[in-house]
Amino acid sequence: MTSQPLSTPTAREVVDFWRDAGPARWFAKSDDFDAAFIALCADAHQAAARCERDAWANDAEGALALLILLDQFPRNAWRHNPHMLATDGQALVIAKRAVAAGFDRQVDAALRPFFYLPFMHSELPADQERSVELNAALDANTQRFARLHQDIVLRFGRFPHRNRLLGRASTAQEQAFLDSGGFAG
Repeated sequence: MTSQPLSTPTAREVVDFWRDAGPARWFAKSDDFDAAFIALCADAHQAAARCERDAWANDAEGALALLILLDQFPRNAWRHNPHMLATDGQALVIAKRAVAAGFDRQVDAALRPFFYLPFMHSELPADQERSVELNAALDANTQRFARLHQDIVLRFGRFPHRNRLLGRASTAQEQAFLDSGGFAG
């Protein structure tokens, strides 16, 4: 059996893969999981990044697939590489439209946070505020991470753990935060 997909996956296949992986694999660092995700979704990510899957944003399942491809896939495929953040802006636009359309409430509760993560990943205070609002209806751990992200952006105006990755100089306060074990992504 080949590790390359025979064709670019559909929105449903992307969502099914993600759902089947489950919470234990979504945020853990695993070379095996990353390899499976890349094998299935690399071409779909590139197509989404080129806006060739924009029609998927017209329903809940398609919007969720796009958010997985544009927000989550890069974080697995390009860990510790600036490309992992390259499609964050696209994901945020899709997330804003999807939430406004109520698509977040049309998917399994376990998948709902993926509509909100692009807000949490933004370095804009207004997006962080929206993240906290949206995540308030979810579990306490998810809400804790939303507040943590918001607090960091409000304190520093950005995520200090991204500075080296993005070629930004850290302030003394940011470096002290990082050196003391502050959030590292």
